[in-house]
Amino acid sequence: MTAAPPPPDQSEGHLGPTKVRDLVLVAAGAAVLGWVFIAYNFGDFPIIRWYTSAVLLVLAALEGSAALVVRRRVADNEVGQAPQQLHPVIVARLVALAKASALLGAVAAGGWGAITVYLFRLDDVASANASKAGTIIGALGGIALVAAALWLEQCCRTPDDPTEDGQVANPDAA
Repeated sequence: MTAAPPPPDQSEGHLGPTKVRDLVLVAAGAAVLGWVFIAYNFGDFPIIRWYTSAVLLVLAALEGSAALVVRRRVADNEVGQAPQQLHPVIVARLVALAKASALLGAVAAGGWGAITVYLFRLDDVASANASKAGTIIGALGGIALVAAALWLEQCCRTPDDPTEDGQVANPDAA
């Protein structure tokens, strides 16, 4: 007798949807590290300008735009290997980008968030006041990047992809 193959979520190499729980844990870890880093190095820390952390908002906007394109192409059944269609390999690459961006956004949101909270505790320090806008934009940019990445990942799913609990998302499609 041969053993039955393991369920999909227990097999090696299975790539499932990004879990918000995991991103929250990553953000919490980054927050702790960010807090420790700024607490011990505040005197050597440069002033954080708004434009240094705004790149996260740009990345979030780009991923949101990509999600709109992929969503439309999947809805119109324009994914395939024809020259006018969205190639499936590009969709797979976008999923990988979305997963990596979600982790980056979680790290940024946690780290910048912790630094922001630390700076707001220092009310009378001029360099802390000058850096508050940059850290707030960084934290918001991290959150926006996580949201855009999760949406892009969702848009890259085929209409009959199973959900996290193994159920088919659209039972009529199966």
